[in-house]
Amino acid sequence: MHGPISVGWLLVALCAVTGGYCLLRMRSAVEEQRRAAGGEALMGFGMAAMAVPAAAVTPPRWAWLAYTLVFGAAALRALWSARTSACHLHHAVGALAMGYMAAAMAVAPGGGHGGAGLPLVTGALLVYFAGYVLWAGVRLIPVAAVVGARVPVPRARGWGDRPELARACRLSMGIGMLAMLLTV
Repeated sequence: MHGPISVGWLLVALCAVTGGYCLLRMRSAVEEQRRAAGGEALMGFGMAAMAVPAAAVTPPRWAWLAYTLVFGAAALRALWSARTSACHLHHAVGALAMGYMAAAMAVAPGGGHGGAGLPLVTGALLVYFAGYVLWAGVRLIPVAAVVGARVPVPRARGWGDRPELARACRLSMGIGMLAMLLTV
């Protein structure tokens, strides 16, 4: 990632922590949550690896090509899974965006110094992820309880079954994706 080094390292930390939490979510008793968490863990760790500031480490071209292949395969898997659940479409768009950024870095002169992406594709992805971040952020706002309404007591859940934390992770990855797309 190109830009201020401190911002790059903060993005690396955010994505790595998000990927780590997604690994914890893979321990859920619900199979669909485990599958989604696996894809999100891949995205989190992949984003962390790709966001390492260029001033610290400049990966060779073959690394960008490897990222392109890995995220292309992840996009195909997400598209295949979208037959049964529409939430996998977002995973497919995210994986395609990661593959697109990796491919742009692989073909960029000088080892991937910004401006290598196609403006129309980058713009469309920016619009998509900006909309997703706004939508995901609104979903984190708690719904006000109706006065006098009986509120169920939440049962104790494991770390893998906390929907509000899963939403926060998706929001943070969406914000990270926006930051990374701005550098393409």
